[in-house]
Amino acid sequence: MSTLIPFGLGTFATADGVTFAGLVVHEKVHDLGSVLGAQTTTLSLLEQWDAALPKLRELAQAPGDDGTPLAELRPLPPVQPRQLLCAGANYFQHVREIAVSFRKNSGDERPDEEIRAEAEETTRRRHEVEDPFVFAGLTSAICGARDDIILWGPGEQHDWELELAVVIGRYARDVRREEAIEYVAGYTIGNDISTRDVMYRPGFPMTDFLMTKSRPTFFPTGPYIVPRKLVPDPRALRIRLAVNGEVMQDESVDDIIYGVEDLVSYASTVAQLLPGDLLLTGSPAGNAGRHGNRWLRPGDVIEGEITGLGRQRNLCVAPPAEVGWRRATLLA
Repeated sequence: MSTLIPFGLGTFATADGVTFAGLVVHEKVHDLGSVLGAQTTTLSLLEQWDAALPKLRELAQAPGDDGTPLAELRPLPPVQPRQLLCAGANYFQHVREIAVSFRKNSGDERPDEEIRAEAEETTRRRHEVEDPFVFAGLTSAICGARDDIILWGPGEQHDWELELAVVIGRYARDVRREEAIEYVAGYTIGNDISTRDVMYRPGFPMTDFLMTKSRPTFFPTGPYIVPRKLVPDPRALRIRLAVNGEVMQDESVDDIIYGVEDLVSYASTVAQLLPGDLLLTGSPAGNAGRHGNRWLRPGDVIEGEITGLGRQRNLCVAPPAEVGWRRATLLA
């Protein structure tokens, strides 16, 4: 049996603004509309994923035309999901970092290693008896893999969280863990930009993820979706992020606490999962707190990649001047 040629599925825009669903093969993008119909979108393919996947495989083996170099197109979000779900505190090393930062900020004077060891033991015990922590994001925050990230205020401690994102390929409700992987169409990259200094409201014991994570452009996604069957073991993937060329995150997915099957199964017991939905699986170690609170600033360039899933490159920019008065009002 011949080896299948790797391919991706995404949504792209030409220089003159024409958008189309595209098949990515060897860094070339082929317009699927010319083969499958002008109304073809990634969401329409995901809605009929079991039927669409064999067609895409066949096209990838002999794409036909020369295609357009990926570098000459603007990658839009590969799919515009109806629901965006995110796993939090889902990597062992990341949890240890969070624990040290929280304890130190609360006045704990113990050595860092002692706090990390305590956090690891607590996390392992909780993993045995508790469900994953999953929260909802706003789909309006999603942008493309090469779009600018607007560092909206209020707040100044803008951070990065590069994550493996699961793309749902079937309607899913109350799915057992043993069957959960069959509801996954594929994987892509997500970066969950977070503003740390507005995460907690003073005098109000709640976490404000709307303010922290769901502002426009705070979820760069893509550049494309790679089918699950071309990624035999997601735990073998490596997540790597650099800011201005300095590597900040470089970790194997194998450090994950709750894996893809756990997350899909759990999320399906709470929500009705829909084809095209995105489920981010959590951030590995290496956020700004680990690098001396080196928060993102206008002019920074974030480059992120996950093994075999492509690359992101996003420029951080200041908010437009005309909304400055809103920031000043909120900060007052």
